[in-house]
Amino acid sequence: MGSNTVEELLETSIGVHFSRLHLDKVEQRNHEADQPAASTANSHREPFVIGVAGGASAGKTTVCNMIIEQLHDQRVVLINQESFYHNLSEEELAHVHDYNFDHPDAFDTEKLLYCMESLKHGQAVDIPNYNPRIYKSVFPARKVNPSDVIILEGILIFHDPRVRALMNMKIFVDTG
Repeated sequence: MGSNTVEELLETSIGVHFSRLHLDKVEQRNHEADQPAASTANSHREPFVIGVAGGASAGKTTVCNMIIEQLHDQRVVLINQESFYHNLSEEELAHVHDYNFDHPDAFDTEKLLYCMESLKHGQAVDIPNYNPRIYKSVFPARKVNPSDVIILEGILIFHDPRVRALMNMKIFVDTG
């Protein structure tokens, strides 16, 4: 293929069946040491963002792991939409079995957007550490550094158009 950037690698894979994504013959991305020094400290390369959606137990995690395995020479971070569940109030906790965790309102999309925008601009973020046993985020949060590729995975990750707009590639996993 001759491509050597993450963007080129992934853009060339668009026509490929994602469960068999092969990038083995692609040249390794040039290391920063091989490239000319940047003229300013503010130069930053935006990461390539891949959204992976699908139903519960559809194989999203398997697809994400396959992508990570194929991009072993790149800095890749996986962000799970489940980290962004809202903390339940006392009233919601009293009726937790009636709470719909598969509804878009169950997620703190504003916090997700903030974290994604920060990562896209080269800033480290703290991803909430949501504990599903107590229905709240616990400390410490997961520190995530900027990377070359961000994989954003979740059942409703394509629901909000603002989140979709951050993605360079979208994969829907359907086992049906």
